[in-house]
Amino acid sequence: MTTAAEKLRASLASGKLIQAPGAPDALTARLVEMAGFPAIYMTGFGATASRLGLPDIGLLTQTEMTTHARDMVRAVDIPVIADADTGYGGPANIRRTIEEYVQAGVAAIHLEDQQLPKRCGQRSGVKVIPADENVRRLKAAVAARGNDPLVLIARTDAIQSEGVEEAIRRANLYREAGVDLVFVDGIKKIADVEAVSKGVPGPKVVSIVDGNETVALTASDLQELGFNVSFYALSALFSATKAVRDTLAVIKSEGTPKSRAGAMVTYGEFSEITKLAEYDDLDDRYGWPEHS
Repeated sequence: MTTAAEKLRASLASGKLIQAPGAPDALTARLVEMAGFPAIYMTGFGATASRLGLPDIGLLTQTEMTTHARDMVRAVDIPVIADADTGYGGPANIRRTIEEYVQAGVAAIHLEDQQLPKRCGQRSGVKVIPADENVRRLKAAVAARGNDPLVLIARTDAIQSEGVEEAIRRANLYREAGVDLVFVDGIKKIADVEAVSKGVPGPKVVSIVDGNETVALTASDLQELGFNVSFYALSALFSATKAVRDTLAVIKSEGTPKSRAGAMVTYGEFSEITKLAEYDDLDDRYGWPEHS
């Protein structure tokens, strides 16, 4: 049986850009799959928001993140690429992080070079650890992976505090540690996307975040620029949040959700998304007979 990691590696080998929209939960992951995308990005921003209702500042523990990943993997048949923050500690913690994500069934994880307390990569004030220290951490991750096909992505958040040239230097340095792809996070300008494209050879990831100018870049543009994976970490989360907020406002002001009917899925459509028919069929075939 082909694993999710092997599926992702095959997709990467094809040379075609892998678009991986972000999913904050298992239900959204299923919607991503139903929309026809080849992979899902389990964003730490979305996981923290959905589990705690709080900001992405490193509040979720390793076990909370891997449990979240495991639930998402169970909900879909396409590869899940998961945020693994900084690895949650020293070499021993990184080893356990790799083991837990492998057992969860994810296809790939990314490890970042932020100092604690961490911040979302799009925010100012991000601080990074020394590059040589992160190289050792990445080598620990590569060693912990061993022969497992899990795809390892090295993420640098240096662009906000150190500038794009340092981010590019780090990305190239991290590749030498033995990871599969590199990822310069926190990019807000198209010029910086282009700089990373030129300055970082080999397999790489880009994150397109709503609210900055990079959203003007299409999948075709990113393919031409040489990126292998594109994340859309917040698009689904922000869309869903606005829809829920708008519906609640209507219920509050009008006393009924009637005018929002066109903005909702039907009960039947939701049942299809959650595969209700499959479970009804199980009950029909194997359920306990009714006793008179």
